Amino acid sequence: MAVRKRQWKTSKGEAREAWTVDYVDQHGARHIKTFDRKKDADRYHAAVNVEVMEGVHAHERGSITVKAAGEAWLEAAAANGLEAATLAQYRQHLRLHIEPYLGAVLLANITPATVRKLEDDLKLGTPPPGAETGKPRSPALTRKVMVSLSSIVADAQERGKVARNVVREVRARRTRGADSRSERRQRGRLKVGTDIPAPAEIRAIVEHLEGRWRPLILAAVFTGLRASELRGLTWRDVDLDAAELHVRQRADRFNSIGKPKSDAGNRTIPLPPILVNALRQWRLICPRRDGALELVFPNGRGKVESLANIINRGLIPPQIAAGIVEKRTDTEGRPVVAARYTGMHALRHFYASWCINPRSAGGLELPPKVVQDRLGHSSIALTMNVYAHLFPRGDDAGELAAAERALLG
Repeated sequence: MAVRKRQWKTSKGEAREAWTVDYVDQHGARHIKTFDRKKDADRYHAAVNVEVMEGVHAHERGSITVKAAGEAWLEAAAANGLEAATLAQYRQHLRLHIEPYLGAVLLANITPATVRKLEDDLKLGTPPPGAETGKPRSPALTRKVMVSLSSIVADAQERGKVARNVVREVRARRTRGADSRSERRQRGRLKVGTDIPAPAEIRAIVEHLEGRWRPLILAAVFTGLRASELRGLTWRDVDLDAAELHVRQRADRFNSIGKPKSDAGNRTIPLPPILVNALRQWRLICPRRDGALELVFPNGRGKVESLANIINRGLIPPQIAAGIVEKRTDTEGRPVVAARYTGMHALRHFYASWCINPRSAGGLELPPKVVQDRLGHSSIALTMNVYAHLFPRGDDAGELAAAERALLG
C-alpha cells in the first residue's frame, strides 16, 4: 500500500499531476484511487490501511447508492415484522427527505461534511438538486430523518457495502443531551389554556358531550390513553366492577391491531365513577362486529374507528358548543372560528396535569413515578422532561418561612 505521485501530459502537451493510493484490500483485490492533493491521498491511505487491517474495508466499486441501501433497509424492516405505521414513516423519511438530496450518492462517498450539509439543508429548506423550491423541516423531524439515515448506513455496513457509519460517528461526537435540551427550548413548555385544557374548559366540554362520543371523550379525559390505545381497547380489557381498564394493545393509523408502543404501555388504569357509569350505559348499545362485543369504541360496523372521525365528530363539536374557540384565518385569509384543541393528545396532557395537580386544586397529587406508570411512559425521564414544570415546587414563601422557623427556632 503506497501513495505515489503521477505525472503526465495531455494531448495538447499540457503537464498534469495527481496523487494515487495503490493498495490491496482484505480480499486480495487491488485498487487505485486518484486525488488532486497529496494531503487528501495521505488521509485516504491512512483510513484505508486501518479498514483493511480490521477487515471492514469496502471499496466504492462494491458500494451502492443511498437509494438502493434505503430500499434494502425497508425490505429488511418489513421482513422483521415492523408495524405498518412505522414502515410508512420510514418510507416517508427516505422518499421525501433523504433521496432528493443523497439518493444517487454512493455510500462510500458520504463524509461528515455530507452529513452536516444534509442536516443544514433540511432545517433551512434548501431545495434539493434539480428542484426550485424547498421547505424547512422542524428540528424534531430533521433529527428523526438523520436517525433513519444512520440506520440505513448501519444496515448497509452489516451487508459489507460500506466500511464506516459516518452518520453515527457525527452524531456520537455531539452531546445528545444538549440537542434534546435545545429542541425542548424551541418547542417550549406545555401551557395550560394553549396546549393543556384548563379544568374549567374540561368541565365545559364534559357538559356538552353527547351520544356515542360521550364515553370515548370521557375515557380520554380520565384515563389519558393515547388515541391509538382508545381505538384498540376491547371490552375484555375493561373491568367495570373493579373500576379499572388494562391497556394491552392499540390500533395504528392503518387500523391494524398491535402491541403498545413499549413494554411500559402495558398498564392498568383506575376509572372514576363518571366514566364507569358512562361505559355501563354505552356497553348496552355499543355496535358489535359479527355479533360479538369486542372493541369499546368501534365505528358503526363494529370495526376500528378512524382518528379523523374521533377528532371531527367527537372532540371538536363540544368545544364549539362550549365556546372553547379561537379566531383564525382560512387558506384564503378569511376569519373563521375554530376549536382551540384539535388533537386528542391535548386530553392526554390534561390527564397528566390532573394526576399531578394538588388535591386542593381538584387534582390527584400523584408522585412522578405513578404518573409515569399511568401514562405508559418508557422512562421517568420522559415524564419529567414533558411535565416537570407542573409538579408543585414545594418552596413557596409560606413553606420557606416554616422551614426557617423549624431550623432557627
